[in-house]
Amino acid sequence: MPETPHPSSKPGISRREFLSGTGLTAAATALLQADETFAQAEKTKAPATPGFGPRPVACELLVNGTRINVQIEPRVTLLDCLRNYMDVTGPKRVCDRGTCGACTVLLDGKPIYACTMLALEAQGKAIETPEHLYQDGQLHRVPAAFAQYDAQQCGFCTPGFVMAMKACFDRNPKATPREVEHCLAGNICRCGTYQQMRDALRSLCRKGG
Repeated sequence: MPETPHPSSKPGISRREFLSGTGLTAAATALLQADETFAQAEKTKAPATPGFGPRPVACELLVNGTRINVQIEPRVTLLDCLRNYMDVTGPKRVCDRGTCGACTVLLDGKPIYACTMLALEAQGKAIETPEHLYQDGQLHRVPAAFAQYDAQQCGFCTPGFVMAMKACFDRNPKATPREVEHCLAGNICRCGTYQQMRDALRSLCRKGG
């Protein structure tokens, strides 16, 4: 049945009028509280981080023990900075999307994909590339084992495998073949030279890294 309106002479308000008024009051209260919360957040907000770009900015990287200064755009990845600005071409560009591992370098001893990090983010950290594995006429035992067991074909993936394997033995000189293979899970060899790599890593495991 339709609601019978109150006579104009009857005191009070209708149920509909009461609910409408209550809703408006609640909405107004919520808006006031939101304004107060926003104002408080603005007062306590941390200072904004200064932006960079789009023009080149100074970048200093510690690469294989040497500090190198360049001017690069902030968008430049660590891989592009090493290869195109510093002539450090050991890390290879293959997939350029962090899936193959050919661009692996060590950042403070940890293997990373150089194509997935901005060069500016690597400042203040020690960067080690495949070039660092040949010093004073001596080849590091990991790439030496790759050469001994012919664990490469086209060679594009080899630097990434070598760096990832070196990082594994640096962390645990007594790593087992299974543990080393686990460390190499992020690297792909499109030539399928996995058996020769297994031979190389097993020889390294027998020698204690």
